[in-house]
Amino acid sequence: MAQTSTLKNLASNTNEELKKFEKVNTLIHEDSESASFYVANEIAGLIRERQKQGKKVVLGLATGSTPTKVYDFLVQFHQKDGLSFKNVICFNLDEYYPMQPDSIHSYVRFMNEHLFDHIDIKKENANIPDGTVSKKEIRAYCENYEQKIIDAGGLDIQILGIGRTGHIGFNEPGSSIQSKTRLVRLDRVTKLDAASDFFGQENVPSRALTMGVGTIMNAHRIILMAWGEGKSQIIQQAVEGEIRESVPATFLQHHQNCDFILDEASASFLTRVKTPWLVDDCEWNEKLIKRAAIWLSEKLEKAILKLTNEDYNEYGMGSLVAEIGSAEQINLKVFNQLQRTITGWPGGKPNADNSQRPERELPHQKRSLIFSPHPDDDVISMGGTLLRLVDQGHDVHVAYQTSGNIAVFDDEVIRFLDFATDIERDDKQLQKRFKNIRQFLSEKKPGQIDSSEIQEIKGLIRKGEALAACRYCKVSEDNAHFLNLPFYETGAVKKKPHSEEDIQITYDLLNKIQPHQIFAAGDLSDPHGTHRVCLQIIFKALERFVADNADWVKDCYVWLYRGAWQEWDISDMEMTIPIGPKDMARKISAIFKHQSQKDAAMFPGNDEREFWQRAEQRNKETANKYNALGMAEYEAMEGFVRYHFN
Repeated sequence: MAQTSTLKNLASNTNEELKKFEKVNTLIHEDSESASFYVANEIAGLIRERQKQGKKVVLGLATGSTPTKVYDFLVQFHQKDGLSFKNVICFNLDEYYPMQPDSIHSYVRFMNEHLFDHIDIKKENANIPDGTVSKKEIRAYCENYEQKIIDAGGLDIQILGIGRTGHIGFNEPGSSIQSKTRLVRLDRVTKLDAASDFFGQENVPSRALTMGVGTIMNAHRIILMAWGEGKSQIIQQAVEGEIRESVPATFLQHHQNCDFILDEASASFLTRVKTPWLVDDCEWNEKLIKRAAIWLSEKLEKAILKLTNEDYNEYGMGSLVAEIGSAEQINLKVFNQLQRTITGWPGGKPNADNSQRPERELPHQKRSLIFSPHPDDDVISMGGTLLRLVDQGHDVHVAYQTSGNIAVFDDEVIRFLDFATDIERDDKQLQKRFKNIRQFLSEKKPGQIDSSEIQEIKGLIRKGEALAACRYCKVSEDNAHFLNLPFYETGAVKKKPHSEEDIQITYDLLNKIQPHQIFAAGDLSDPHGTHRVCLQIIFKALERFVADNADWVKDCYVWLYRGAWQEWDISDMEMTIPIGPKDMARKISAIFKHQSQKDAAMFPGNDEREFWQRAEQRNKETANKYNALGMAEYEAMEGFVRYHFN
């Protein structure tokens, strides 16, 4: 027994040592689903415990994409396991102001759709800030909301997400730790992040009602959740940074019972994950050695081959030097690994020794299938590689997985129909359709779903642009495959879960082409977006070929590229394709073929630049990083990671 106790204490001490930079308790789960189940289980456990005691539970709830899976699990617990919510009182964090409760953007509607309509909570126990209260009544209303929480006994558990500014609720940078429920003005970054839900930043309300930081801090227990790489940097600041009003989430470091529940992607910037050698001795493997050497090179602004024993020792990597033998041996090992990722032959170089190249030589002419989640992801994310594959004689196919119709501005529809009606002046039926469509669009409210006819027209606009880009890149139009996966076709930002039909469509295309190499958007850390769903569908289709022992899939390489918003870390890249100035100009010209996305995109994300500008800078930054590490200097580079689905 004494030995067991000692081992437990050692494990506990080791765990605490790993977290020595962290100022709030942080639990990292493999993915958002397992993390959401963990949180839902804790909530359900408290509800059951209080039911046995004849007591109520008071929950503080959040909205947005982060908690939706938690609510799904709670609904499942209710419907399948009999969990009752009759003893539960809920208070939601916030609501846009002004906002009608029946609006598609209302948090009242959000909570009803995701939770309240599917459980047995008493209607009077579901409290959400009222976005219709008059301005003169706001102060009194907010004070009353605070008092209702106090009268209920205070919040037992407060669920939180976190914004890119570090806001919790709608407590933007500058909020005080004593702040209570109040009307606030939204930060520009917050409005930009919400723009996709409102079909344009100009439609996002500029104000909101929110619980204050002080209200949140009074909760008996706080659980903050975050998923995906997009939250990784702000999570690092909130967990390891100094407490400051400019990052309101750092106030949670003061709370005595607060956990940050993260998936691996959102935790990727924490010191124990990103640079574990700064925390404790590591178990060194090939991947970690490569990451450490690249990190040290970038940290000291020295080429890989110039790093010394002293450099490694000073930054917590003395054990690595002792294990490998010397800095020179480490440097040469990593330098060679990086050198081998660079190739101008993304389909393999014919009549050459490819043993040290990312792609194999045979067959000389490969069938290359590029999956593009939206109709422009192919040229934005890997346009240079696409052009190189075509130039080198490979049989290049592009599969456009979704129509991309919701990303087309209404004015584009009018512009195309203007042209069509001018061409067909005598077509009375077309003239009538155009008139009806113009009337619909003139009366359309922000965020209102288009008619099926308009959705179809918008999809055709994007299809025409994709074909124009294919022609420019010399991809045969017969090799352009428009899958129009059903999960996407809701007409709204929120999509349906993928279905058997989506998988079968993808399976059939793969079976028809039987590619030697597949390129797909590898946004693995995005738990909700279209890219993530499209990748899951590809993987599920491939799994069936593996299960069937299909011959073609045994020798098929799968390469993952990144979307318009981020790039792979250099240490993760397994193939990089140099792009010269001429090919970069060709890539940009291919992006320009997507005219409906030019100048201004419907969903720009957190970057307001045009897609071609983002792509150019990202590719040039990759080349600059390789150059700084001591590699050859190129104009630009596109990076890929190989997925070993077998």
